[in-house]
Amino acid sequence: MTVVAPKVEKEEEQVVNPWEVSAGKGGIDYDKLVDQFGCQRLDAATIDRVARLTGRPPHRFLRRGLFFAHRDFNEILDLYEKGEKFYLYTGRGPSSEALHLGHLVPFMFTKYLQDAFKVPLVIQLTDDEKFLWKNLTVNESKRLARENAKDIIACGFDVEKTFIFSDFNFVGGAFYENMVKVARCVTYNKVVGIFGFSQEDHIGKISFPPVQAVPSFPSSFPHPFSGMEQLRCLIPCAIDQDPYFRMTRDVAPRIGCQKPSLTESRFFPALQGESTKMSASDPNSAIYVTDSEEKIKMKVNKYAFSGGQDSAELQRELGANLEVDVPIKYLNFFLEDDHDLEQIKKGYGDGSLLTGKVKNLLGDVLYEVVKRHTRARAQVTEEMVDAFMAARPLPNMFG
Repeated sequence: MTVVAPKVEKEEEQVVNPWEVSAGKGGIDYDKLVDQFGCQRLDAATIDRVARLTGRPPHRFLRRGLFFAHRDFNEILDLYEKGEKFYLYTGRGPSSEALHLGHLVPFMFTKYLQDAFKVPLVIQLTDDEKFLWKNLTVNESKRLARENAKDIIACGFDVEKTFIFSDFNFVGGAFYENMVKVARCVTYNKVVGIFGFSQEDHIGKISFPPVQAVPSFPSSFPHPFSGMEQLRCLIPCAIDQDPYFRMTRDVAPRIGCQKPSLTESRFFPALQGESTKMSASDPNSAIYVTDSEEKIKMKVNKYAFSGGQDSAELQRELGANLEVDVPIKYLNFFLEDDHDLEQIKKGYGDGSLLTGKVKNLLGDVLYEVVKRHTRARAQVTEEMVDAFMAARPLPNMFG
């Protein structure tokens, strides 16, 4: 008699890098990711310190652990407490005409940081990266960069403190000098180890990481930062961008530059849940800033993965599983009032709130976010884009 051992399903290994984010049914294991990347958790003491130094409440993304990890953020706070300055750097890869709500998250947080600390900001639009990775022409990549710039400006950044640039239009001069300094310090084996490039990848991909690295160095921007070569940089980003800046931090002291600091966020989930990726090929996987009120509410009601029970009777008896419920995750990002959020969680968890009610609440919250953004974007003119994207001094950048 032959005994057949039961088949054990192999657990899907999570993959997190700038071009791929995938995990098993349980979603991303953030504790494992922090250990793997070697960053640190943002603790309550650091968040309280931000509130004390800025004189304003911490952003809800900090209060709720959505920006949850960092590299040397306390060093930035130390400098600020001593009266010294720093600048912010974040970016966007312009691969689509319309942004979804997940794309807005880093810009909403960066806007808070700019206002709270009163510091300048550089925003990189990696139109070259999207040409290298996507099936886009150079001209289309450049067009999308400019369109995306309008959505970024609509987030409310201060033109006197903000420089937005596209790589195709800006790279050269001091910026390019820093790129080749970084490139000479990183071996082929090192870049493969960090980013996982294969022998099938073209050399454009392999040569790209220095482009995203060098906005971390103020000497890349002689117009606003002339004579400020040791100015520190803080980068708010999603944690999938960490590999770029691990490389940057390793190289920085070797070329006479300061290491950038980072604050890193969790991923914004697809409507279908954390094990599903938001995809431009599936418009029902995300809420877009161009969606109508009707479309937003349809997507939430039809596609948002629910942790509620299968019937109203079971929901009242057992309550919802808030750990997997997408409407609760979205409210965590976009509902400002902490008390209201806790009341919704309590009622949904104990069964006194039904799934339909929670989804209706979410639909209203998301529509308000989209409506405000749409109204702000409609005010952005081509002249405003030109003003933000002009390479220029920023005389009031620390005002």
